[in-house]
Amino acid sequence: MRVFVILPAAGLGTRMAAGQAGAAPKQFLELAGTPILIHTLRAFASVPDVAGIYVAVRPNEVERVTAHVHEYGFAGRVTVVEGGDSRQASVANALAALPSEADDIVLVHDAVRPLIDAATIQRTIQAVEKHHAAIVGLPAVDTIKQVERTADGALITSTIPREYIVQAQTPQGFRYGLLRRAFAEAKADGFVGTDEASVVERAGAAVAVVPGSAANFKITQPGDLELAEFYLARRTKG
Repeated sequence: MRVFVILPAAGLGTRMAAGQAGAAPKQFLELAGTPILIHTLRAFASVPDVAGIYVAVRPNEVERVTAHVHEYGFAGRVTVVEGGDSRQASVANALAALPSEADDIVLVHDAVRPLIDAATIQRTIQAVEKHHAAIVGLPAVDTIKQVERTADGALITSTIPREYIVQAQTPQGFRYGLLRRAFAEAKADGFVGTDEASVVERAGAAVAVVPGSAANFKITQPGDLELAEFYLARRTKG
């Protein structure tokens, strides 16, 4: 059994670059002087069980990311592939490039969650070994309300007990055979999920949850960089 990682990194980061003409996609913005993508690669490369990392990027960024891979010493460990027009298409392209067997494990992780730690990655791998599918999730802290959208705004229809709610993070891990089957079925039916777990859930598989952390957040808006710098500084001091 081998473990492979897919990092979909073909997004444009429109929320991060709002109002900034010519701004770089968020995965290339620097965190403590290093591109966010490189921090994420380092996290997974530090886990001995990981046999290979596949980064899916926009066609016009393949050369740039390949140069980063060599510059930061990942040559031979990281493969750059062309992504698609959606996250699901990017993951599908990377899946097709993997030299995997059915029982191998595939972890899919947001390229812009650079503060994932090795211990959580390892726990996710172990959960997939046991359950065949697992995601990292953070228990909800705030009260969750279900609403109905109306012309006058949102109206609450019910309150959902917090013990039934987790906020999905990544990595999301699956046996390779299961993920390929779920993606093939989704493509045949024209289904596009919000994440990999939703595609696998649709295929009838149970998905386990591994506890996440507040530090494992997705850098989406400009203020998130400052928060990431804070967490990174704390980690370095610790």
